Amino acid sequence: MPERQPLSETTGNWRLYAKVSNVEVIARRYFVMNAFDGALTTLGVVIGAYLAGRLDPTVIILAGMSGAIAMAISGFSGAYLTETAERSRKLKRLERAMLNPMDDTVQGQAARFATTITALVDAISPLLASLCILIPFVLAEYGLVQVFLAFYLSIVITLVLLLLLGAYLAYISDESVLKYGSRMLFVGMVTAFACILLALILGGGGI
Repeated sequence: MPERQPLSETTGNWRLYAKVSNVEVIARRYFVMNAFDGALTTLGVVIGAYLAGRLDPTVIILAGMSGAIAMAISGFSGAYLTETAERSRKLKRLERAMLNPMDDTVQGQAARFATTITALVDAISPLLASLCILIPFVLAEYGLVQVFLAFYLSIVITLVLLLLLGAYLAYISDESVLKYGSRMLFVGMVTAFACILLALILGGGGI
């Protein structure tokens, strides 16, 4: 059996791969985009259930988690395949320039590392956002809070998540938190308005 690398050596290699592949920038982009998608998708599920007059914790949890799991699987596979294709293209260009195979070089290992990390981030970020928003309904399912309180708590959690994502974007871009936070909240309100408008058009039972 091959000897295991010491933990310090493994983490050192990961840092090197992250630097070579510039994975931090890509993973950061995937994290914000997909956490944003997960939050708005789950917000749509919650508001849709309310407007349809079906504010049932079990239904909302199942619908929200099904959507989150689908987004996670789609995100992982899509990001993995896309990053694999893109980095394979770059490695092949480098191989032609260097006249040597690059699979077992630092560049090749960094490409595989970056592909895995970005795919994991793409999968986990919408799942985490959705789970946070669904927590009040899990509490309602066990009778710890009233279902209407769970509804309002989930809206508050969504707004807080959007504000946090906006603050993070402001931090990495060295811009105003108010600027990015208000933009995120605006999109959240547009989502809520679109759900309400759809319910009015279709004659939703909850309004």
